[in-house]
Amino acid sequence: MQELVGGNEREQEGRGKADGVCRPGILVISHGSREPGWVAQVEEAVAEARTKLPADLPVVAAYLELVEGRLIQDGVRALEAQGVTDIYALPLFVSSGSTHVDEIGWALGAYAEPRRETDLEPIAVTARLTYGEPIGSDPEIARALADKLAARSREPASECVLLVGHGSDEPWFYEAWRRELEGLAAELARIGGYAGADAALLRPDEPAARIAGLRARYPEARLLAVPVFLSEGYFTSSAVPNRLAGLDIDYAESALLPHPLVSDWIAGRVRHWLSRRTEQLEV
Repeated sequence: MQELVGGNEREQEGRGKADGVCRPGILVISHGSREPGWVAQVEEAVAEARTKLPADLPVVAAYLELVEGRLIQDGVRALEAQGVTDIYALPLFVSSGSTHVDEIGWALGAYAEPRRETDLEPIAVTARLTYGEPIGSDPEIARALADKLAARSREPASECVLLVGHGSDEPWFYEAWRRELEGLAAELARIGGYAGADAALLRPDEPAARIAGLRARYPEARLLAVPVFLSEGYFTSSAVPNRLAGLDIDYAESALLPHPLVSDWIAGRVRHWLSRRTEQLEV
């Protein structure tokens, strides 16, 4: 997925030229949860990212659902109320294969049609909006996974790692999930010095087949499974270990949050956007 521009671009460009002022702002979007601890971890990561960015840059965390008063429309309004004219909306999701990433982009006006039917309503955005990319195969997040795994690893050169992600039963979304999770697995194996690595998705049900494949290629290796989810919850504590039960693989239960590299990833994406935006304004 490329960064896409949405919103009322023509109107915004005209206003920027008229008053000579363009004010950037950041909207970090994640799924949301009824569990206060889940939301608190996201808020802490966004707050930490804010400390690594210009002090006068507005940064707001918003949620797709389940967090009253903090939904995406609330976040857009909060930024525009501060005079923001250019919004960078960053989806804090694992993969572009997430149907939520797709429907959020459509609702924000980043593209004309969603790839699948959605109940989400279009979001009113006056500012010029750039829709960013989710984590995908980012090396920074591979390093976070390596840190999480280090406590469970004994001898990486004789171990293989299986990354386990959510996935999708729909072809386009499935291919995106597989491509990005495989890239993350390869990077994790490289930086961690593991003998091998692969990726398995819960949708469709892949863990057993992927574990069998690793065993065939590395018959003497110890196998470690690592969930790739933003925060701990049902999937990390129940869904993933249930799929791995009886498959003779050690499960390193964890989640990306909390880890300081997640806030580094957020700040890095924002700085990249700010740099590109500055270059465009200077042309």
